[in-house]
Amino acid sequence: MINKENNFAFIDSQNLNLSIRELGWKLDWEKYRIYLREKYGVTKAFLFLGFVSGNNDLYTALQQAGFVCIFKPTLMYRDGTLKGNCDAELVLQAMIEYPNYGKAVIVSGDGDFYCLAQYLLEKGKLKNIMIPNRFKFSALLKWDIFRPYLRHMNDLEIKLSYKKKEPHKDETLKG
Repeated sequence: MINKENNFAFIDSQNLNLSIRELGWKLDWEKYRIYLREKYGVTKAFLFLGFVSGNNDLYTALQQAGFVCIFKPTLMYRDGTLKGNCDAELVLQAMIEYPNYGKAVIVSGDGDFYCLAQYLLEKGKLKNIMIPNRFKFSALLKWDIFRPYLRHMNDLEIKLSYKKKEPHKDETLKG
C-alpha cells in the first residue's frame, strides 16, 4: 500500500550505517528508500554524509535510489580518523524545508537531535524517530514524550538487508 502523505526524512547516514553494521547486517539503500515511501509517506529523503573522494559510485547509487545527498567536507586527522559530522546540516535542512513537508521522520539515535525532535513534536510536525539500534541510542530520545514516536530498525533485517546477487550457471546475475 502506498502512503499518500507528504513527509520528509532527515537521515544521519553515519549513525544509521554504523548502527546497522554493529547489528551484523548491511542496509540495502534501495529497499530502505522504498520502505520509507510506503511505510511513512516519505516523498523526499535527505541523506547527510561526509564527502569522501573516491566514493562517487556510492553517491551516484544513493541518488539513483531516490535520496537527496547533502554532503559535508570531511577532515582527516593525523591518526587516520576521518570526521564528517553532519548534525548541524541535518537540523538546518529540516528547518529550511519546514514549510514543504507535512511531517518529519528523523533517522538517528543521536541525542544531538533532541532539540529538533522536541520542536517538531511541539509544532505537530514529528512523524517518527527511527532508531537504527534499540540497544544503543541516546537517553535524551528515551524520554516519555518521544516514546510513541520511536521506531526501531532492529527487526527490519529480513526486509531491508542487502543480499549480494549470485550468478546463474551462465554467469548472468539473478535478480
